[in-house]
Amino acid sequence: MANYRLKKGYDIRIAGEAEKFIERAPLPESVGLYPADFYGMTPKPLVEGGERVKVGTPLWRDKRRESLVVTSPVSGTVAEVRRGERRVLGAVVIRTDGKQHVATTAAPPPKRVSSSARGDIIGALCAAGLFPLVRQRPFGTIADPQATPRDIFVTAMDTAPLAPDQGLIIKNHQREFQRGIDVLAVLTPGKVHLCADGGPGGDSLFDGVKNVEHHRFAGPHPAGNVGVHIHHVSPIRGAGDIVWHCTVQGVILIGRFFIAGAPSFEVTAAVAGPAAARRRYVEVLAGAEISSFAGASDAFPSARFISGNVLTGRNAGADGFLGFGDNLVTIIPETKKSVFLGWLSPGFSLESFSGSFVSRLMPRRRFAIDTNRNGSVRAFVATGIYERLLPMDILPLFLLKSILAGDIEEMEKLGILDVTPEDFALCEYACPSKTDIQRILRDGIDLVLKEARERE
Repeated sequence: MANYRLKKGYDIRIAGEAEKFIERAPLPESVGLYPADFYGMTPKPLVEGGERVKVGTPLWRDKRRESLVVTSPVSGTVAEVRRGERRVLGAVVIRTDGKQHVATTAAPPPKRVSSSARGDIIGALCAAGLFPLVRQRPFGTIADPQATPRDIFVTAMDTAPLAPDQGLIIKNHQREFQRGIDVLAVLTPGKVHLCADGGPGGDSLFDGVKNVEHHRFAGPHPAGNVGVHIHHVSPIRGAGDIVWHCTVQGVILIGRFFIAGAPSFEVTAAVAGPAAARRRYVEVLAGAEISSFAGASDAFPSARFISGNVLTGRNAGADGFLGFGDNLVTIIPETKKSVFLGWLSPGFSLESFSGSFVSRLMPRRRFAIDTNRNGSVRAFVATGIYERLLPMDILPLFLLKSILAGDIEEMEKLGILDVTPEDFALCEYACPSKTDIQRILRDGIDLVLKEARERE
């Protein structure tokens, strides 16, 4: 077992952690899936409004890799196929029938998991719609089923603000998790790396997992990001050096499929945030209507519902849906009011990375952070703040400037293949210029990915 102790980074002191008990959420009236949650796929719809579907019925497929499909997590009727500009698929909404009939899959999981059955395993995962649970570096896309990854990383820790407890997620699903690990192990000629929390609160439930190489990481956020783990354990060496990764929840769903023989999309999600009415963990379907299991406190008549964490999540709205792959809903107060000469206040109730408020003297205090950006967009200036927040051997400011210049060769030299926008999210939070850093990084990755695909 290898231990890594990282010093760079920062833990945002936000109030509203979910209480550590799990309850089952009711079956939602509707479920929605967004193609935006499946980066790297070009969706082609396979269903129309009014069509009946079952659990596992394909909803859309990738135009480049036809075997890669996204399937329905529920049985019911397609209520809406939303389209955006140029008729690009925006979402598929399904009204549930409460019966959860399962579709007959074209490729059932093989009973014997071995390297000789690798093709059958990938075929079964693709047909069931579970293969999108596996992501790929570089670029952070949905994994390519035709590729052979050098290694596979499983991230068993999350240091994002109000992140769910990974130990609680695995607590009642250790058998499924081990089965999922065994399945992943035959998909790579290399190793399966299991990266868990090495801090004082680290969970020992992962210690007994077999068929993996164990790693322990400790330190402030983003120490729990898979990009940080890959960078320190076995870095990406080029655009053709492919590594897959998966979350704990994803491994459980894969393992459950190979035990039960049918796909299931029930996940454990946390409801957290200072404006949440009830903070807890729920067992809920991926893509479930958020209002079916989470609500805002009456003390906050205007609240923002985020699928994911406050740094990288999507503003879903109260009538939106839980993102595919998300296991956290964060609810924070919505406000746009500005504070006159706010920087002159002592800041007893304000959280700040720069330590310019009195609150820096109260390190254990948590704050009800809202949506206020606390300042307008300013000139993009070099402050040296990004280097204090990124625990990787990368020069973030120079990388961002090479992206703005559109210099692909320089981007690759400066490490764009090692990162995704989530690795820079903390830099965006602390940026005094209020620069949309994640969008810049996404634009750079889009550009490099486009050129890589044109070379194929």
